[in-house]
Amino acid sequence: MRGTGRVFKRKNSNNWWISYCLRGKEYRESSGSSDRKLAERLLQQRLREIGADRLGLKRFVGPAQDRVTVGELLDTLEQGYRLQEGRAMPQFLAHLRPISAAFGDRRAVDVTEEVADRYITQRLEEGKAPATVNRETQLLGQAFRLAVERKRLSAAPRIRRLPERNARQGFFERGEFEAVLAHLPTDLQDFARFAYVTGWRKGEVASLAWADVDRDGRAIRLRPDSSKTGEARLVVLEGVLWTIIERRWTAREYQGLQAEAVLSSYIFHRNGAPIGDIRKAWASACKKAGLAGKLFHDLRRTAIRNMVRAGVPERVTMDISGHRTRAVFDRYNITSERDLREAVRRTEEHLKAQSMERSVLPFPQAMEVGSR
Repeated sequence: MRGTGRVFKRKNSNNWWISYCLRGKEYRESSGSSDRKLAERLLQQRLREIGADRLGLKRFVGPAQDRVTVGELLDTLEQGYRLQEGRAMPQFLAHLRPISAAFGDRRAVDVTEEVADRYITQRLEEGKAPATVNRETQLLGQAFRLAVERKRLSAAPRIRRLPERNARQGFFERGEFEAVLAHLPTDLQDFARFAYVTGWRKGEVASLAWADVDRDGRAIRLRPDSSKTGEARLVVLEGVLWTIIERRWTAREYQGLQAEAVLSSYIFHRNGAPIGDIRKAWASACKKAGLAGKLFHDLRRTAIRNMVRAGVPERVTMDISGHRTRAVFDRYNITSERDLREAVRRTEEHLKAQSMERSVLPFPQAMEVGSR
């Protein structure tokens, strides 16, 4: 039976079953039919697959793996994110959608390296940045690796990772930021100011509630479930940050459904609800300020650069902004043309200040002095 397998019937079943072995493990599989010839053909198919596996031509996946879809793997991955990584769900779902659309209905065993490469090529041709494509295929790879860990699949395809040359470029000079601020709706102005000073991400700022504020200690703590890194973060409320929080304290009240006065639990809110999608308002303000194309995320880069320019130690800057690795931080601490000009100017001033008097004598003169 080991080499040829067998066809048999189970008790109380009208369908024929097949049995075959690979690497000492017996597989039993229903043919789904009461026709013995169909069962025999299925058995021969499985034996050919086993032969190809032994020759190293094609991996044998077995009946259970054969039925698993990529959609099932992605659902399992999403469940894990919701349990452990709820803080990153909006970003996760944004990258998950195109992967689900492209692979959801496919059998997992049909997704090879070549299939993944075709998806990558297609996304690049659609104008997507390499970093965006990597975030998408990263989820696909995670779903397969999780399936292997849980023994739903025996192997996962190796998915190509594109090189990312994505040093951050956008930032605001002070005058530019004030120009955009003037065109933002009132309820978004303090929201933008807070991001401009702290460098916190839009979703992190939007999540802030009054329960996170220590008004006596003048500090505010970002909860782990609201942080992209999953780590709590603290910032002290001094100067403009304290002014923002005090102003938001007086703006807590809004009108409820019954025209009654209600206090918002969120620091930055619209009729009590946290700030949501601001893309339209932000794009409009930037266009009116003559800065079309600027991103809200540019405030994060700007805050980091401003802290570094002000002499704040990089470790402290990273603690405030929430960067866990130096490599990612360096992509945000970008150098502007003004920084380069300032470096040249300071170097020139240093050279001019150096004494023109020679401190080392020419060799012959030094010998003559030494012989006296």
